[in-house]
Amino acid sequence: MEPDASDPASVETRELLLSGSDADVRRVLQTLTPQEVADLLEGLPSEDRERVFPLLDTARQASVLREVETDVARDSLISAVPDEKLADIVEHAASDDAVDLVEDIPEERRDRVIASMEAEERAAVEELQQYPPDTAGGLMQKELLRVRAESTVGEAIDRLREHWDPKMGDLFDIYVVDAEERPLGRVRSRHLVLNPPSRRIREIMLGDVRTVPVTMDQEHIAEIVRDYDLASVAVVDEGGRLVGRILVDDIVDVLDEEATEDFQKAGGTEALDGSYLSVPVSQLVRKRVGWLAVLLVGEMGTLSVMAMYEHELAKATVLAFFLPLIISAGGNSGSQATTLVIRAMALGDVTLGDGFRVARREIAAGLVLGLTLALLGAGRVLLWEEIFHAYGTHAPMLALTVGASLLGIVLWGTLAGSMLPFALRRAGLDPASASAPLVATLVDVTGVVIYFTAALTFLRGSLL
Repeated sequence: MEPDASDPASVETRELLLSGSDADVRRVLQTLTPQEVADLLEGLPSEDRERVFPLLDTARQASVLREVETDVARDSLISAVPDEKLADIVEHAASDDAVDLVEDIPEERRDRVIASMEAEERAAVEELQQYPPDTAGGLMQKELLRVRAESTVGEAIDRLREHWDPKMGDLFDIYVVDAEERPLGRVRSRHLVLNPPSRRIREIMLGDVRTVPVTMDQEHIAEIVRDYDLASVAVVDEGGRLVGRILVDDIVDVLDEEATEDFQKAGGTEALDGSYLSVPVSQLVRKRVGWLAVLLVGEMGTLSVMAMYEHELAKATVLAFFLPLIISAGGNSGSQATTLVIRAMALGDVTLGDGFRVARREIAAGLVLGLTLALLGAGRVLLWEEIFHAYGTHAPMLALTVGASLLGIVLWGTLAGSMLPFALRRAGLDPASASAPLVATLVDVTGVVIYFTAALTFLRGSLL
């Protein structure tokens, strides 16, 4: 991300880099947030980037490195740091961020860096690496505070002072557990301040703690956090014991990742394994060629259907002029419907049980949309006849053919586009696979049939 040239901090820091004063650069860097420093580093040449990064203290380096978004900038910073220093940086990151940082280290260095870490931090990273990255276990942070229900507020505050670690960040919730480490509830940090030291934790704790198993998919976790407006969610193992927590900032990343994946699938491509500029061209080709081939084969069906009506086209070439208009209207209406339904499914507004309700709504919408486009299409025929005398005595029936075809294809496209995500979900597939190009291709084939059926109905005996 290129930093804003009008940002005084960025301008001043670049000027200080030219002046050669490391002390002044440190002073400016201390006034910036980790995200601002990361943005600054991404906009610097590699030699300046590798000079500025060591001027940060280790904890800040861990925070900044986690915020660097471009793979090129992150790789250059990692390559410029020795193994032991890199291990120190990873140790200063929260356990979930530490795993991500380790995954960014080239494989030939990764084992050496992990071996250089302190035993406790190394064990935490190795434990989290066992979980798939898109599950609760792969997202969770090991650092958290827990207290017993029978503890007093004063004892809980003492425990907080003793065990708090900067890697924990803001403590939204302190978890209350039983003797088996199973969550019983949670207590807000402000409640510890507002209650007398002698009061028992069980008297002030909130019993609505939300837990997720370590194996839960990240998309389901995001739905829980969103539905219940949670700042964090507790993660439990198979025995129901508290093993970590997931913070809302990680859920925001998940939502962004899932939305990006859905957008890519909706565009008729498989989800990329990284950012657009970071993946090689070979992957861009591999992720796109499959769908392009499928869509091409699908469009061959359109050619086959048109060949069936070759005789009619030869007798009335005017029909060919309106064919792109007809099939594009069907594809567009289907694409609109499938996009709306896929997004509604992603938000939880629509479930598998809502298929009949969605079909009724889309039929009603398709009729109105189809009639609107039918009037426009028929009006175009009649207007051109009035101005240019383009169609002769057949103009009224041709207008009726075009109008009826538009009504039928828009209604069919809307219904097909809305129902395809339901069919895919019922088959256990991702509804996002019902991409706009796929729906358009499916509707194209049937659109040709609808169009020529209408033509044979209304123009037989005149043009045909």
